[in-house]
Amino acid sequence: MSGGSPASGTLPEGQVRAMFDRIARVYDRMNAVMTAGMDARWRRRAADLAAVAPGDRVLDVATGTGDLAIELAGRVGPDGEVVGLDFSDGMLELARAKAPGIRFDQGSALELPYADGEFAAATVGFGARNFSDLGRGLAEMRRVVRPGGRVVVLEITTPQRPPLSWFFRLWFDRVVPALGQVAGDSDAYTYLPSSVRRFPGPEELGGELAAAGLVDVRWVLTAGGIIALHVGTVPEA
Repeated sequence: MSGGSPASGTLPEGQVRAMFDRIARVYDRMNAVMTAGMDARWRRRAADLAAVAPGDRVLDVATGTGDLAIELAGRVGPDGEVVGLDFSDGMLELARAKAPGIRFDQGSALELPYADGEFAAATVGFGARNFSDLGRGLAEMRRVVRPGGRVVVLEITTPQRPPLSWFFRLWFDRVVPALGQVAGDSDAYTYLPSSVRRFPGPEELGGELAAAGLVDVRWVLTAGGIIALHVGTVPEA
C-alpha cells in the first residue's frame, strides 16, 4: 500500500476526528438541509452500484451515522451482514442507536482491521475526502474485498461549467459556512467546502481507483455534476 494523494490536505486526522465528534448531533440535519434531502437518493444509487445480494457481507467505510450501512443492510437481508467503520466515536454512538442490528466498529480507514477478501463489497459515502491518504484508503478497501467484488465511492465533486459552477461556489463557500455558524460549528462547515475543492475530480479519482488495483472503473455524475459515484471491481485471481 503505497501512499497516494492526500484527500484534503487541510487538517491532521486527529483534528478531523475531533471535528466530527463535535458535529455528530447536527450531522444528519445538516446533510438534509445542505442537499435538500437528496442525500438519501444518492446513497441508494451507491448501494445499487455495490451490486450485493442477500446473504453477502459488506463493509461501509467512514460510515458516519450509518445511513449508507442501513441502506446496504436492506440489500443483504437477515442472512447477510453489514459492518460500518468510522474513526469518530461520536458518529458511531449515533449509528449504533439508529441501527442496533448493524455492527459498527471504531477504526482507521487507512488500516482496516479485517482480513483480505473478507467482504463482497466495500463502500464509502461522503468520507473519502477525509482520508489523510486517499491512495492508501482505497487500497485498503480493495484489499478487504473478495475477487469479483466491488468498491464504491460516493462523493461531492466540483462542477466545472456555469451556471452550476457559480451556484456551487455560492452555496459551498458562503451558504454552507453560514449554516455551520447557525449549527454552532462554523469551523467544521468551512472545512467541508475546503475539502471538496481539494478532492480529485471524477477522472482523477477514477485513476486513483485504478492505481489501487481495481479494474472496470467507471463513474456516474448526477445532480448536475455535483455528485460523483465511482465503482471498480477487484480482479479475479
